[in-house]
Amino acid sequence: MCGRYASTLPPEMMAELFKLLNSIETVPRYNIAPTQPIVSIWETGGRREGHFARWGLVPGWVKDPREFSLLVNARAEGIADKPAFRDPLKHGRCIVPASGYYEWHTGPDKKKQPYYITRTDGQPLALAGLFATWSGPNGEEIDSVATITVPANPQLAEIHHRMPAILLDEAQQDLWLNTREVRAGEATQMLSPLADGLLKFHPVSTRVNSARDDDPGLIEPITLSEPEPPAPRSRKKAAGGGGGSGQMDLF
Repeated sequence: MCGRYASTLPPEMMAELFKLLNSIETVPRYNIAPTQPIVSIWETGGRREGHFARWGLVPGWVKDPREFSLLVNARAEGIADKPAFRDPLKHGRCIVPASGYYEWHTGPDKKKQPYYITRTDGQPLALAGLFATWSGPNGEEIDSVATITVPANPQLAEIHHRMPAILLDEAQQDLWLNTREVRAGEATQMLSPLADGLLKFHPVSTRVNSARDDDPGLIEPITLSEPEPPAPRSRKKAAGGGGGSGQMDLF
């Protein structure tokens, strides 16, 4: 499961790399967590734009989002058959831009050590996702997103048995977002683990376990035999953050 990630792309770079027709104002984030608003990219009428959406999919047919289970990840296996993901796979495919993501390895002592995972070439990750728009009885609307996961490749299986579905190049991204011409069955064929060697990882501080922490030190490598560095004395609140849990609920 991919439950935390970082996104530090400047708005102008994001617009250029992902061919956006709009500019979406963002700030560097180092510990994005479920229920928070995240940047997601999708096409409407052939127009590709970036949007803020809640991380945690709410299908349009849900009566009360507050009573619906949080769908942060969608397993690629069988998404075409699951009611929550069937329509988004046809009409709501999206991309979630990321600089890297976190995964936790459970050791023999049952302790969980977080790792930060990025592309070896330094390029951003294009996470495959699904979006839906929930419309309420009073005309309110909520856009929400789930990221898609696939079985981990042999390299990353050392850390965890799942990994995000990553669209490797511009051609894959174009096909994934083209819901007008690319059918769901063809799109799902792109949901496979990346080959070994395309990603790299290193251990990071367990401070990432708390969504309250959001600073550059979270992605810095640590030596597991040494004490972890202390948290910064003061940190700016992340955009969209706040609240006692460190997460922001769009409901």
